[in-house]
Amino acid sequence: MKSSEKFLKILSGILENSILNSQDTKNEIKNSLKFQRDKLLNSLKIVSKEEFYNLKKIVQKQEKEIKKLKKNKSKKAR
Repeated sequence: MKSSEKFLKILSGILENSILNSQDTKNEIKNSLKFQRDKLLNSLKIVSKEEFYNLKKIVQKQEKEIKKLKKNKSKKAR
């Protein structure tokens, strides 16, 4: 019995270490892929959806202001 218990203890230790190592490896790969993704997005100068919509609102507001100023200028020129 002692030898089988010893064997099971060694086997469980090996399995536990391999599971921990595989999870560490998985996390390392995941972090590496995230870093590469972020690096690629930064090099392409891609903005988030939120940033895009905020900028779009600003541009629309400026276009309205420009149209308004053009109207006022044409009225004053008459």
